[in-house]
Amino acid sequence: MKSIALHWRILIGMALGVIVALIMSQIAWGPALITDYIKPFGTIFINGLKLIAVPLILASLIKGVSDLKDLSRLSQMGLRTILTYVFTTILAVSVGLMVVNIVAPGKQITEQTRNELVEAYGGEAAKKQEQAQQQIQAGPLQALVDLVPSNIVGAAANNGNMLQVIFFALFFGISLIMIPEASGAPVKAFFDGLNDVILKMIDLIMALAPYGVFALMAALVVEAPSADLFAALLWYALCVVIGLILLVLIYLLIIRFVIGRNPFDFLRGISPAQLLAFSTSSSAATLPVTMECVEEELGVRKEVASFVLPIGATINMDGTSLYQAVAAVFIAQAFGMDLDFATQMGIVATATLASIGSAAVPGAGMVMLIIVLAQAGIPEAGLALIFAVDRPLDMCRTVINVTGDAMVSLWVNKSQED
Repeated sequence: MKSIALHWRILIGMALGVIVALIMSQIAWGPALITDYIKPFGTIFINGLKLIAVPLILASLIKGVSDLKDLSRLSQMGLRTILTYVFTTILAVSVGLMVVNIVAPGKQITEQTRNELVEAYGGEAAKKQEQAQQQIQAGPLQALVDLVPSNIVGAAANNGNMLQVIFFALFFGISLIMIPEASGAPVKAFFDGLNDVILKMIDLIMALAPYGVFALMAALVVEAPSADLFAALLWYALCVVIGLILLVLIYLLIIRFVIGRNPFDFLRGISPAQLLAFSTSSSAATLPVTMECVEEELGVRKEVASFVLPIGATINMDGTSLYQAVAAVFIAQAFGMDLDFATQMGIVATATLASIGSAAVPGAGMVMLIIVLAQAGIPEAGLALIFAVDRPLDMCRTVINVTGDAMVSLWVNKSQED
């Protein structure tokens, strides 16, 4: 197996997981066996990746900022990064709205199917509504308040507080640049060494990736809802997938004509991260592999990758933004609502801001979707309509999140060279 490239081993693990799950689903005790004795290994694999997410961000971002040795260069890179991320997010939401308005998938939903889905997933929807309501009730500047942690140890203890960790790492790295070089040298050497250790941990964890992915895919298949529910939401799922494909094509055009690189080389280089993102549904968990692919396969400088990618994994959710736009209009259509142009432009703005606050973990986009629905006046109960197919679509949109981050890192890297 060692002679086979990692992305092929991951792909084989995914395929075997599906095949084994389909076979075991035909045996009375098969699903329980997978849930009790196979799924835990997938959970352990994800936990291993999450384990190093915060140390990686701290080490790589502090190292990346301190390597710049020039605050003006840092501010220039930061401005380009943020503006590019905002541009790609607005682009993603716009593509999603275009597709969902043309296809109009919500009009395919019957009253009977709607009632079945609300009954089956109403409990989960209520949990998401409760979480989102807390964010809706917060003040207009709460996001700014939440950016600055009162305790860095507490912030680092929760992977959902990535923005706070990034704030601290940027603050620390900038301060490290501003003190005399002799005083900062030992500190910088520590974080350089820590970064090397974290990268080695990534290599060790990724050696187990095919087995972890096998377990995750097997569990997903046996826990999936019935085929009838999936069939009822086929048009909605197709809209999301078509939108994501269009977004990838736009990425490839940017890579070819703006960045001047071969799109196929880009896809080949980023494929291990894409496959891992598909199986884990977590941009944060995939971040270590994304950084490794971008640096080693695409030739992005470490100082750029260490700065752009951790920020992108937290605030640049192109796939999630597109999904929120499609889901909001789909739910409105299912309830017989016609959204005017102004309301849909409000969805663009809200989905863009919501993606910035969305945690880079599985299912976080569902919570942020309720804020988008509330802004547009769409019934929040409609959230239950999309729970049946949310997990596989979450896997797909996470691939786009990671691909968008990699594309932006390549773009920023080129701009730093020009």
